[in-house]
Amino acid sequence: MHHGEGGSPEYHNEDLNELIRSVDFVSMHTYAFHDTHYNSSFWNLITTPENPNKQNIIMDAMQRAVDYELDQFESVQNYVRNIDPSKEVHIGETGWSSVASDLYGYSGSEAADEYKLGLYYQMITDACFVKSISCFYFSAFDEPWKDSNNENGSENHFGLFTVDGKAKYPLWEKVDSGVFNDLSRGGNSIVKTYNGDLEALLRASNIPPINNKEE
Repeated sequence: MHHGEGGSPEYHNEDLNELIRSVDFVSMHTYAFHDTHYNSSFWNLITTPENPNKQNIIMDAMQRAVDYELDQFESVQNYVRNIDPSKEVHIGETGWSSVASDLYGYSGSEAADEYKLGLYYQMITDACFVKSISCFYFSAFDEPWKDSNNENGSENHFGLFTVDGKAKYPLWEKVDSGVFNDLSRGGNSIVKTYNGDLEALLRASNIPPINNKEE
């Protein structure tokens, strides 16, 4: 999927162009996580897989999500360079939630779980490194005050750590290697979520929905 040059044409005007000329750099926010619901063409499966290997299906879906974001980045970069070839573009915010009771959770787009968060974090990190893109990853810790009326609201669960300091799946290897040995949060030592049980983590992860599931 290609988004053209810098998103929808209605945003393209001289005020925007002048703003691009005036700033030091352009910061682009991108959340394929949210678009698994709002623009799901890159995410939903077209048909039921004949020989489903859940890990492979999820891996492919996450690669499509990262490619979708990189396509957005390239589109914005192309637009900005047409205005000012010297202007740098960064990913100012991106991330993935591990829990959702809303549109992105179970019976929704099935995007929110910790296995997918781990894959996303590694994939977007690798892609930005290869392409020399500066990227601000959101966020270090879960933020339960974001949606305080709904404990399982997706906005609360974008962290790489839980509030009490458990390290989510993308950081399990760092726990094993002793990176967090001398650190604690709220008096708790840093330990792995799911007690480091990958099989349990995978059981909590579902493949994306089938487009024709209601037919």
